[in-house]
Amino acid sequence: MLSTDQRRRYREDGYLLLPGFKSASALIALRRRALEIVGAFEPALGSGVFSTREQSAGDWFLGSAGSIRCFFEEDAFDDAGRLRQSKSLSINKIGHALHELDPVFRAFSHGPEWAELAADLGLAAPQLWQSMFIFKQPGIGGEVGWHQDATFLHSEPISVTGFWIALEDATVDNGCLWVAPGGHRTPLRQRFVRDGDAVRFVTLDDTPWPDLADARPLEVAAGTLVCFHGLLPHASAPNRSPHSRHAYTLHAIDGRSRWSPDNWLRRTDPPLGFEIVAPD
Repeated sequence: MLSTDQRRRYREDGYLLLPGFKSASALIALRRRALEIVGAFEPALGSGVFSTREQSAGDWFLGSAGSIRCFFEEDAFDDAGRLRQSKSLSINKIGHALHELDPVFRAFSHGPEWAELAADLGLAAPQLWQSMFIFKQPGIGGEVGWHQDATFLHSEPISVTGFWIALEDATVDNGCLWVAPGGHRTPLRQRFVRDGDAVRFVTLDDTPWPDLADARPLEVAAGTLVCFHGLLPHASAPNRSPHSRHAYTLHAIDGRSRWSPDNWLRRTDPPLGFEIVAPD
């Protein structure tokens, strides 16, 4: 799938843009299905808030590895604990097994184009460990600070690769991604480790995060796929615009590497690859 030049750019920059990877109709179907999941979500039966500022994780988060769960934005609630706006405009993300458990997301996440791309990026035996639908809600979409995906999805050797697809146009105004080109050649700075039901960040290296002057905004059109090396520092600003920035992400590792047992994400069965999965 990838040209020699695209492979070279991925090796040098740590990321690659692939415009038009998915059709407009496929994007619409995914967004429609996400809103249906949110509509059926009953917070009274269990819920959580997704925060990049807190270094803790409750049962709702830890139990999401093999399920489909909604997480609220930090700024979705007022001082009295009431939603400031409708539920559909208050959700930060849905995670983390959409690609396995929901038929619409499963069809979107598997197929020969994914398998060919993964092989071109060096994943000879890809395993899909995580999927997320990210809303980046208008007005309250939270900031995501500089991080590396290998912090949260670690393997030995490090092989996690991120696949982030814009379901709507992503701009500086609505909180597009920022990357540090070539930053995948810097060390892994932190690990997010789990011990029983407790999680914590462990500092591995004190290399500073990139300066904004050295970063690049990824303003991309809907349907563009962004592929990330697991060590590439990336971030996104808050969305204070009136427009959402829906995106869908998949994270895979090379099955030849060893999944670290102290990762927060734990499964009872082996993860699938990108091969087509038969419907239920």
